[in-house]
Amino acid sequence: MSSKAKLVEKRYLVPFIIVTSLFALWGFANDITNPMVAAFRTIMEISNAKAAMVQFAFYGGYATMAIPAALFVRKYSYKKAIILGLALYATGALLFYPAARFEVFGFFLASLYILTFGLAFLETTANPYILSMGDEKTSTQRLNLAQSFNPMGSILGMFVASNVILASLDSEKRNAAGELIFESLDVVEKAAVRTHDLGIIRNPYVILGFVVLAMIVLFMVAKMPKTKTDDPNSSAFDSFKRLIKNKIYMHGVVAQVFYVGVQIMCWTFIIHYAENLGVPKATAQQYNIIAMAMFIAFRFISTYLMRFINSRKLLMIFAIGGMITITGVIFIQGMAGLYCLVATSAFMSLMFPTIYGISLEGIGEDATLGAAGLVMAIVGGALMPPLQGAIIDLGSVAGMPAVNFSFLLPFICFVVIARFGYITLMKK
Repeated sequence: MSSKAKLVEKRYLVPFIIVTSLFALWGFANDITNPMVAAFRTIMEISNAKAAMVQFAFYGGYATMAIPAALFVRKYSYKKAIILGLALYATGALLFYPAARFEVFGFFLASLYILTFGLAFLETTANPYILSMGDEKTSTQRLNLAQSFNPMGSILGMFVASNVILASLDSEKRNAAGELIFESLDVVEKAAVRTHDLGIIRNPYVILGFVVLAMIVLFMVAKMPKTKTDDPNSSAFDSFKRLIKNKIYMHGVVAQVFYVGVQIMCWTFIIHYAENLGVPKATAQQYNIIAMAMFIAFRFISTYLMRFINSRKLLMIFAIGGMITITGVIFIQGMAGLYCLVATSAFMSLMFPTIYGISLEGIGEDATLGAAGLVMAIVGGALMPPLQGAIIDLGSVAGMPAVNFSFLLPFICFVVIARFGYITLMKK
């Protein structure tokens, strides 16, 4: 890499900071939502598989809106797309108020679905916008830097989930024997607890909605650079054809599906894994926070290492590291297995922005639609958690706890990511 190529040029510094704030904003939404799978399972008295529909709705919104977002950017601008994305984000968050009032699980799912329409706009826009703010030689490293602030929002979301939501839920109170009191209540008492707990879940989302409205005002008044986007007069169909023929790009989309799947599975079901060891939900969420802290630290470390190690090789090495820790998660039935699960986050740290940057290298005018395909790949977070939840519902598989066995799915995901790193390294 040329030492003359600046990571962020002075003229882009303020816009870079403003756009980077969005990464923290959607990180907060992602990781305040992951623990809600376990919370809704108890409060609404539903199965793990049905509770995991929270992730299906949340990440399904990305798949629905990524292409429309890319077409919107092509026709208008990055700035207008960001403002529309923030408006959808705020709408979905504020809908938690009527959802809690009516106490309908499907209403919460619809609110999350709309919220992620906004996140799809933001991710489809912010990622290529950051890539465009400077020299292409430093684009992947620049995106890794911006993405380093995503887990900062995530860890705040986890903290709020653990200390504001999970710790305040009446449905999580236990008796002296460690059993949930909620399960022994009559119908009327359960209804009262449900009303209280859904209100607890509602409040942070409503507050978040107002914060996002404030961000809309900021973007409306801020001067943002008009960097190059796809030519609005060019054919979107031709762009799709070129992208489909680009083998590196298509491998990247597949790798991203599996990466998002493994990230969401590891962070969603860490609570279930810990509960199987007798750890309460609120305490289990603390392990999630530790995992996120490792994720943040290694995101900065990996960004630095890219100055010396090819990003493709580093991706492959980290994927192999993930395979090793997940093997421990599967076969170690104790706290050491939980520690392996926490350590897995260190290896996941560089994956999303690195797969993203490698996949979009050299695709020129097709960048916005290419970005949309990679954002659609976030659907991996919608498809895989319900499958893992269904495995956990089995109780036991092949003589081991089903929650342990279910982490075979994350292992497979790391294999796919390692293969992508190897393929792209050989073609470099």
